Amino acid sequence: MTDSASERRRMAALLTCKGALKSPWLRAAVETVPREHFLHPGVFLNEGRSWRPVTALGTDPEDWLKIVYSLDTLTTQLDGHLTAEQTCEPVTGVPTSSSTDPTTVVNMIEALDLTAEHRALEIGTGTGYSTALMCHYLGEDNVTTVEVDPQVAARADAALETVGYSTWTVTGDGLLGHPRRAPYDRVISTCAVRRIPYTWVRQTRPGGIVLSTVGSWPWGTGLAKLTVGDDGTAEGAIIGRSSFMQARAQAMTPLAGDLSARAAYADDDRPALVSPLILEEWVPAFLAQLAAPGVQLVCVTRSDDAPSRYLFDPERESFAEFIADGESWTVRQGGPVALWDDIERSLVAWQNAGEPDIDAIRLRVTTASHLYWIDQSPSLRWEHRLS
Repeated sequence: MTDSASERRRMAALLTCKGALKSPWLRAAVETVPREHFLHPGVFLNEGRSWRPVTALGTDPEDWLKIVYSLDTLTTQLDGHLTAEQTCEPVTGVPTSSSTDPTTVVNMIEALDLTAEHRALEIGTGTGYSTALMCHYLGEDNVTTVEVDPQVAARADAALETVGYSTWTVTGDGLLGHPRRAPYDRVISTCAVRRIPYTWVRQTRPGGIVLSTVGSWPWGTGLAKLTVGDDGTAEGAIIGRSSFMQARAQAMTPLAGDLSARAAYADDDRPALVSPLILEEWVPAFLAQLAAPGVQLVCVTRSDDAPSRYLFDPERESFAEFIADGESWTVRQGGPVALWDDIERSLVAWQNAGEPDIDAIRLRVTTASHLYWIDQSPSLRWEHRLS
């Protein structure tokens, strides 16, 4: 018969075989912390166009444990309020809270390079599972976790108490950190941000690490690992691809209305030197966001069944529209910023540099700016001023 302890050991073994789980202390935490407590009362399973609610009480215990200890991300909230026990039928909705897949969880914790005396700040408590893994090693008094959603925070706090960790669970805007318990040795964000808030850098000791996913598209985001210097700056690299829900305060609002009307008046049109289809690839999508911060990519099918793609920057009131002509594309641009010109220059420079992967990108954060660059190409440099 399947039981929680054996499932925890099985999952730890799988994560070790995948190369994600390396530290003995973290393996011990994975084998100890019961993930099922952090998925109470249930989850939503993705069925393509809908989400099927599955609860612990309404599921065979062995089947429930198989779901809990799968290596999948498990959605725990839809649309900012709906949880699995509130419905019996499949529903549609947008995930707003989840228990991230264990591979990603342990990879990120491993990347923190924790030692037993560290004090950690976690942004985005979620279910509280990753919080518990860190508490197991650091102790509950050395972990502070911040969650913006009061309902999610309450459930996480209850789960942490159930498994024996009375840690510092704070309801608030994680983009502000938690200055009351600063400074921290490590800051880890389990949500994606458009840029690293300087408050996190300020609340981290010199020599400490800030780890967060940066970017705002559902794909094309990167995991930034920065070391804080004595001068109050932070520098490091994008160490890999990473995908998390966006911090709620920074989430982009989907564009509504007639998109063709938004792009009705172009200032110019020309052949695109690079196909916009390249933006469906991870690294080009990341570079596009560096070249044009705040831009949104929208793909639609026109009334004549022809594909069309748009880039919109609502804040700068600019757009680029791509129209397919066989294997070629025409780009129409309008507004004060030529969005595609900026992005295209970066993509051409990236191709000319040999298409380095995302881990070639470095990042420096100061009080005034975010500077990204790739060492092997002087033209691949993007500075985002904060003023």
